[in-house]
Amino acid sequence: MTAVKAPTWKWEWNLNTLVILFGFAGGLIAWGAVWERVNANQDAHASALDRLDKRMTAAEVSLRQLDNHELRISGVEKQAAEAATSMRAVESTLNALAADMRVTREILQRIEASQRDGAQLRR
Repeated sequence: MTAVKAPTWKWEWNLNTLVILFGFAGGLIAWGAVWERVNANQDAHASALDRLDKRMTAAEVSLRQLDNHELRISGVEKQAAEAATSMRAVESTLNALAADMRVTREILQRIEASQRDGAQLRR
């Protein structure tokens, strides 16, 4: 009977083992770099979001002021329209009074003229 000899273990590095080990180490290094970049960018984005929040707050305050001014302007425009209507009413009343005054003056002139004519006839 022939005796089968058990294989002996050899300490060898083959190409596949080296590629896998370097690939795994490179993957860990790349993962660490990506993790650091993500954390750094999160801080940058957080500060950008804070700035945007402050800008939006300032814009909302300005918008409220504009709404307030718009409300005031519409109130002033309404008052101006009412004042114009009132002025037209006063103007029409003054025109009517002026016409009445003309008629009254003509009547007075006629009365004075008739009194002068009557006074001249009596003399």
